[in-house]
Amino acid sequence: MASLSHLPPHPSYDVVIVGGGIMGASVAWFLSDMADFTGSVLVVEKDSTYVNSSTAHTNSCMRQQFSNILNVQISQFAADFVKNIRDYMGGDDLVPELSIQNFGYMYLADNEPFADVLRESQAVQIAAGAATELLDAAAIQQAYPFYNVDDILLGSINLVDEGYWDGTAVFDAWRRQSRARGVDYISNEVVAMTKNTSGRQIESVTLKSGDVINCGQVVNASGPRADRTAKMAGITLPVEPRKRYSWIFAASEPLEQDLPLTIDPTGVHVRENGGGTYQCGAHSEIDPAVDYDDFTMDFGLWESHVWPVLAHRIPQFEAIKVQTEWAGHYAYNVFDHNAIIGPHTEVTNFHFLNGFSGHGLQQSPAMGRAMAELLIYGEYRTLDMSAFNYSRIPNNTPIIEKAVI
Repeated sequence: MASLSHLPPHPSYDVVIVGGGIMGASVAWFLSDMADFTGSVLVVEKDSTYVNSSTAHTNSCMRQQFSNILNVQISQFAADFVKNIRDYMGGDDLVPELSIQNFGYMYLADNEPFADVLRESQAVQIAAGAATELLDAAAIQQAYPFYNVDDILLGSINLVDEGYWDGTAVFDAWRRQSRARGVDYISNEVVAMTKNTSGRQIESVTLKSGDVINCGQVVNASGPRADRTAKMAGITLPVEPRKRYSWIFAASEPLEQDLPLTIDPTGVHVRENGGGTYQCGAHSEIDPAVDYDDFTMDFGLWESHVWPVLAHRIPQFEAIKVQTEWAGHYAYNVFDHNAIIGPHTEVTNFHFLNGFSGHGLQQSPAMGRAMAELLIYGEYRTLDMSAFNYSRIPNNTPIIEKAVI
């Protein structure tokens, strides 16, 4: 893809999207794809290399296993979009044919309260059309003999539309096609916003380069920096960067079958990566908000916590070697861990697309479509996202999602 200009080609835009990661790219593409939208779009991304973005650090998996039916439906659309991406993108020969590597997610419960959560969540998932199965310890052992299930009461797994997908390919296709359709992407940073005299509309955004861009609508798609963007509009947003650690390791004795993305009761999770390698993720026991640019690795966490958990759950992982490791950020919604979407209650042309708390990549197709509908029509026309609107925060009406990793 051609390098990005630092300067906007025009002095005003109908929609300015702050953040060019997966969410910003999704909104831009869906706007460009909807025949009823004839306006102009500017996407402002502070780091066009995306080297420290949540989009680059994702494990690129999707699941149907949520406790809230809307979250299930959001992932179902993502699965359909990925499997039919070329059709969704107009038969473009440059768009690759994609699929989902359906190794599934395996949630493991070691106590009855959590087992009850898995049972309740499965009922929600089945009602939405998912294929989630519950397995007792004996059934888990039979299907996946590499697990140690001595302390496990129940497992939950779904092998349909649940597993790895190529998020980077979708991201690249969205950006390429939307730019070809006239969406402007620039490598710059929004540093200030100006409201009108009533304080109810954002009139312009100021860029780090000094350029002032007039705008009709503003979309906050700035991931872990979402609260910083909101503050420019005088808004408090309960989203903060939380550090998440990842490792890719090789096993001396690779498993003889695909490893589901396994969520251990400790919270450590590990999945198939291919070629005798595996990807693992975890966070520290103390999990504070961190600085936006803090990607320092906790090198002691692997030895003290993660490796022992892996070796206990999968004894073949006693002999493993880390190949690479990194720290990334969740855009963590401390209010209720769910997406925040829709306009602010007072600054009505400032829109949120924030707080995905680790499941943003898989929600990006449905969320980008929903935001585009909201911007064009003032309402959701496919999947109703009203439950996730920003208004629930000042109203103190959280949505409970029990399946947050």
